[in-house]
Amino acid sequence: MWCRRLARLYPVTRGFLTKAVTSQARLSSRPHNTAPSVNRWLSTAPEIHACSWNLHNDHLELLYSGSCMRFDYIWLRDHCRSASCYNSKTNQRSLDTASVELDIKPKQVRVDETTLYLTWPDGHMTRYGLEWLMENSYEGQKQQLVQPRILWNSIIYKEADVPSVSFLDFLETNEGLRHFLQNFLLYGIAFVDDVPPTREDTERVAMRISHIRETIYGKMWDLTSDFSRGDTAYTKLALDRHTDTTYFQEPCGMQLFHCLRHEGTGGRTLLVDGFYAADQVRQRHGDDFKLLSNVPLKHEYIESVGGSQNHMVGIGPVLNVYPWNKELYMIRYNNYDRAVINTVPHDVVRRWYAAHRTLTNELRRPENELWVKLKPGKVLFVDNWRVLHGRESFTGYRQLCGCYLTRDDVLNVARLLGLKA
Repeated sequence: MWCRRLARLYPVTRGFLTKAVTSQARLSSRPHNTAPSVNRWLSTAPEIHACSWNLHNDHLELLYSGSCMRFDYIWLRDHCRSASCYNSKTNQRSLDTASVELDIKPKQVRVDETTLYLTWPDGHMTRYGLEWLMENSYEGQKQQLVQPRILWNSIIYKEADVPSVSFLDFLETNEGLRHFLQNFLLYGIAFVDDVPPTREDTERVAMRISHIRETIYGKMWDLTSDFSRGDTAYTKLALDRHTDTTYFQEPCGMQLFHCLRHEGTGGRTLLVDGFYAADQVRQRHGDDFKLLSNVPLKHEYIESVGGSQNHMVGIGPVLNVYPWNKELYMIRYNNYDRAVINTVPHDVVRRWYAAHRTLTNELRRPENELWVKLKPGKVLFVDNWRVLHGRESFTGYRQLCGCYLTRDDVLNVARLLGLKA
């Protein structure tokens, strides 16, 4: 309660705290023995990022730079970065967490302008930078996005005039690769131009940022209307917006398409930012968003065509959110592959259908549809956890090649290039 009050009044109380507890501030360099929770705050010297703290029976409360944070003592012991507890060469924990007493309390606590010092009953010293604590606290994480994004409809995306990256820049320069990945992370789609229209060169583009994820479709796949697989995609029919591999326990994180050849009409590709549509639902129909993010469903792929025999089942809600900050991180939407709904009780089913209808209507708004004509030379990358794709029907012979990529590898490359991912 005290932490909440101080955080709310922080701009006013910062000066008051550092004056009113001047005598305590002088003592702040001395160790403070832990004691039962008291409504007495201790403060560092009067700096812009002044830190005040309060000791409770089971946790430490910190007010720093306007952020109110709470740390259980076992958390503070477990995350110690001393040489005996953490291997800085491998960035791995050395401390055996199970050996730490659950009710451990520090023997002494001291805070200066930049650092928290804790001395434990066995004499071990732990030091934490206040900035590190602010960045890694639960309260700090609640205010941060795991991956910043720009949500878009067709107007927003077209006005952004997001440039493509050339084949040579993408393959040969880190600057071109970084530029491409930045666009991909922000918008969920990105293009590489001037790619030779061959399967081999398309594979080179894919391998630049990730290992190719081998699935029941192989590694690199060719997509034509020969119905060689038990999937509507292998026809000339229109495909409604959807995400792929919803029937995997972990749907593929990224995919790419390259139209190598099309002798006919139609076949434009449809792209819809599922996160933009879901955000509209969250703002206007909060209960529907909550229902879609809490009710798990089964998606299923049953195939018995030629030599391909498969029965895949994936389970998860339509909308997947991180529990601590409610950030949406994956949409699993495919009306073709949704299995029998047998994971939802009868008194929830109608409400689920209504919520699903609300999201579907948002996904189908014309202003949310971005239509792209894929041509030889233009490779499209799609974030399959975010952007739904489809196509209009077509005539003639149309050949696409593509593959799925491992999400972890893509994000790994982005982080190595200094991007937040």
